[in-house]
Amino acid sequence: MQEQIREASQYLRSVLKEKPEIALITGTGLEKVTGAIREKIRIPYQDIPHFPKATAEGHKGMLLAGRLSEKPVIAMQGRFHLYEGYTPAEVSFPVRVMSALGITHLFITSAVGGLNPLFNRGDLMLVTDHINLTGRNPLVGPNLDEFGPRFPDMSNVYPDELLDLAREQALRSGILLREGVYVGILGPSLETPAETRFLRMAGADAVGMSTVSEAIVGVHCGMKIMAIAAVTNVNLPDCMEETSVEQVIEAADGCGPKLSKLWEAIVAGLS
Repeated sequence: MQEQIREASQYLRSVLKEKPEIALITGTGLEKVTGAIREKIRIPYQDIPHFPKATAEGHKGMLLAGRLSEKPVIAMQGRFHLYEGYTPAEVSFPVRVMSALGITHLFITSAVGGLNPLFNRGDLMLVTDHINLTGRNPLVGPNLDEFGPRFPDMSNVYPDELLDLAREQALRSGILLREGVYVGILGPSLETPAETRFLRMAGADAVGMSTVSEAIVGVHCGMKIMAIAAVTNVNLPDCMEETSVEQVIEAADGCGPKLSKLWEAIVAGLS
């Protein structure tokens, strides 16, 4: 793993024009989020040593490098999931590479099913905490001591100063920003009514199949993390409606412009 991280990061250093400090991961149907990045360099995942292949629908498999709000950034158009058959270490491999490049801030987007009955399709939710119900943890196995400790503290995954920055920029931009707890599950099957009821009772406001592994590794690497999710549907256990991946992608695509606007404002507001 250490050698693979070194080879991937060395390759990216050879093609990047400047050293980025901010990384953005985009989820299903959220490619528009990267639209505000200027002076783009496009790097297909298959060109990066040891990078997994994006197989999920709505994930382009392209790494972008450029400037957002005049700050150097890299952005993943598409990510990897446990349900694709990847291990947690493979899912979070790009985060390790980002850390080796010197990335200090990790911004994550994802498409989620809303569990909070006050949410609506098309809302954005600022993740204030998460619950890992995937049954997996990317830190299992030998610890990579050069990145972080064996038992990283998880009491402040999403720092208050970044949450406050997101709230402030959403207010200034006139964007409604919900807040809540994200619960990560394995997938790929969607939730039954009973599972939906259970997840809500457990304290979750939205459910998805990504984010938690990346956030855990980000914490292990000492990164500051922010996650904003696009609510593509709302799951009410007593009146469940059928949901398809096409509907999820369509709803996420509709959230793209305002989410892109918000991320741009947030990056501009970073000290």
